[in-house]
Amino acid sequence: MQASPRPASQAETPVKADERSGKYLTFKLGPEEFGVRVIKVREIMAIQPITVVPKMPDYVKGVVHLRGKAIPVVDLRLKFALPAVDYTSRTCIIVVEVESDECHIHVGLVVDAVSSVLNFMPGEIENPPDSGARLATPFILGMVKVKGKMKILLDIDRVVSTRDIPGFNSIMGQA
Repeated sequence: MQASPRPASQAETPVKADERSGKYLTFKLGPEEFGVRVIKVREIMAIQPITVVPKMPDYVKGVVHLRGKAIPVVDLRLKFALPAVDYTSRTCIIVVEVESDECHIHVGLVVDAVSSVLNFMPGEIENPPDSGARLATPFILGMVKVKGKMKILLDIDRVVSTRDIPGFNSIMGQA
């Protein structure tokens, strides 16, 4: 697990509409499709045995080893309060690099299936609804309609952080 410092002001800077454009890896959780910036994706792996770590929230499935390093694995279905399902041959782990607590960490995200990589222009990305739901979902960058179906673009740095994983530093062997 490598950690590197980042500027403190970056965490507080809101994302502007023009900054949301670019390439996104899209994936499925049930009937819904989500997207994360390709620049955040480090690897896509088939589902594999996950070592359970006691006393973690239900959505933290445990850790997997990737090139000799343990990385935490979060089941996005459970993180988003969706019903749990059995893993299938299409279930995979998307390894992303997130900025959390002033460092960069790798986290595995369990998703139902990877869909495709799509490029979105600024005018295609809509803001999330302004209802009270926006306060409950600050991790949504925007929404895009593709072939009549909405895709939700995620700010992965806000979806997962070390604060979600009690004892993260000790699990990962960091001081």
